[in-house]
Amino acid sequence: MKRIAVFASGYGSNFQKIHENIKYGLMDATLTLFVSDQKDARAVVYAKDHNITCFVFDANAYHRKSDYEEEILHLLKRHHVDLIVLAGYMRKIGPTLLNAYPKRILNIHPSYLPAFKGKDAILQAFDSGVEQTGVTVHFVDENLDSGEIILQEKVDIKGQSLENLTAEIHRVEHRLYTLAIQKVLEEMIA
Repeated sequence: MKRIAVFASGYGSNFQKIHENIKYGLMDATLTLFVSDQKDARAVVYAKDHNITCFVFDANAYHRKSDYEEEILHLLKRHHVDLIVLAGYMRKIGPTLLNAYPKRILNIHPSYLPAFKGKDAILQAFDSGVEQTGVTVHFVDENLDSGEIILQEKVDIKGQSLENLTAEIHRVEHRLYTLAIQKVLEEMIA
């Protein structure tokens, strides 16, 4: 069974869904580590409530990104992590982790990439006047939201409020991320 670490900075709905789906046998993995850069994040509370090993750090306490990434890498190795899953982690992954986990760091983005990269992608799509947006799961590389796409699904915007669109995007994320993670896990085993 492959071992995964989840990184999140905020609410953590994708993290929670990943944890639930592992518990219910929908993913062939063990969740061995949770990492966050926000000590007050709801995701941290969830991890602690479910006895998931946590590493919470303050990036400002380190001189360089590579310093805290080295500490994270040490923990990943200690917990024998095979795959890193970003679930609303709001820091760009640097070379320290990218080089140690090539094509083994996944991210979910709330748009149909390559459209609407970066922050506030749902709002960007909604305000743009396009008829569709979507959800993309991709491998993380050195550029923002540009890694090789694993799975994508379109979501209609037309006729939806921003609130309804956001809820629909989250529903698709929860389902699509599980499928993508399982796909990558199966390819790692094959």
